[in-house]
Amino acid sequence: MIEILKNKIENKNVVILGFGREGQSTYKLIRKYFPEIPLTIADKNENIIKEKNYHYNDKNLKFVLGKKYLKKLNDYDVILKTPGISLNHLNKPVAKKRLTSQSDIFLQAYSQQTIGITGTKGKSTTASLVHQIIKCHTDNTVLVGNIGIAPFDSINQIDKNTKIIFELSSHQLEHIRKSPHTGVLLNIFPEHLDHYNSFNDYKDTKFLITKYQVKNDYFIYNADDETIIKALDKYSSKKKNYSFSLIKTPNNGCFADEKSIHFVKDNESQEFFSVTAPRFLKGEHNFKNIMAAIICCKISGIPDDAILEGIRKFRGLQHRLEYVGNFKNIHFYNDSIATIPEATIEAARTIKNIDTIILGGYDRGLDYKYLAEFLAGSSIRNLIFIGKAGERMKELIMNHNNNDQKYFSVENFNDAFKIIKNNTKTGKVCLLSPAAASYDIFRDFIERGEVYKKLARSM
Repeated sequence: MIEILKNKIENKNVVILGFGREGQSTYKLIRKYFPEIPLTIADKNENIIKEKNYHYNDKNLKFVLGKKYLKKLNDYDVILKTPGISLNHLNKPVAKKRLTSQSDIFLQAYSQQTIGITGTKGKSTTASLVHQIIKCHTDNTVLVGNIGIAPFDSINQIDKNTKIIFELSSHQLEHIRKSPHTGVLLNIFPEHLDHYNSFNDYKDTKFLITKYQVKNDYFIYNADDETIIKALDKYSSKKKNYSFSLIKTPNNGCFADEKSIHFVKDNESQEFFSVTAPRFLKGEHNFKNIMAAIICCKISGIPDDAILEGIRKFRGLQHRLEYVGNFKNIHFYNDSIATIPEATIEAARTIKNIDTIILGGYDRGLDYKYLAEFLAGSSIRNLIFIGKAGERMKELIMNHNNNDQKYFSVENFNDAFKIIKNNTKTGKVCLLSPAAASYDIFRDFIERGEVYKKLARSM
């Protein structure tokens, strides 16, 4: 991979765009192997020079900081862009040939040994589950990407036999030129619409997981997702397609009936995993994640006993239907990662005895009409709303006139917990499942979830 990076940046005017976790990882790797190459760091944060001290003595480093950090990107030959920075609203478009990323360079080096997993929801759970399963068979595996591990940080752990699990957000997929050998597309819902010009742009970005696949590559997709099914013909190729479904029987892939998950290859079906088998992952959405993981591991040659052991052992992720504990005889669940209405609906269907739910946050213009109908028709008595998104949800839900429900608007979680203490029935559940982004108040969904857990435990 270092040779690919060298060919990309040597004798070029290079900028690292964004200096968060991945930008810092890029800087460190370049400086480890290429200490003399001139670099520029561009970031909106004007204080990063003070916050990061390991580059003070770098004589070949420049900074472009502040509100105008995106103004002169076309002055650079190579733009190493980090996830999360949108270039879609610039007055002067950036030439695509200038753009690259860690994901792009990493996949150029390691695509043939990579399982790449994307989807609006479930990708962290599925990637972590696949990694857990493979670890039941071999320790020679790494998990990188949106899970919180910059790809460049793992290259010293990778040899030609390493099985790489790469969780790919839409932001990380944006500028890739190679798709993973095994690409998984779990679902597509409207999300990140503040980052893209349209839902179609977001959808097309998700399909980059398979766009550059070739013969003998594998594409695994959700056959129950109408958005995916309608777009499949556009991305047809000679790759091998596998699908998973709760209602259809594929030629290759997984389907479920009332008793088992079945694995199918060339129309021959194998009863593989009992629906009553012990597992920590609950809910219909996780049943699909399990099917996707089974397909990944079966076509990767992982033995059946390791797959079954991995499913049985996997305990799920923090901030996704995470049981926090029983405090003051109230059961608290943390689903902070639910940033779209579909995820909140799934959480409310999965967890029983919900009496109080916290909703809202940063408003990205998502459609909350169906969520409002669902919640208004539910048995949840106390609905706590926060942020601009919460205001819009509250207005929609109140239009349904459920007189058994109470509606509360708060400005912060401290105020929310006063309501929780005074209104939640003993023995019942309080659920944080916001259906909105967090960055009106919090840095990200992780910080939001941690604050929620801390306040619950402090009761």
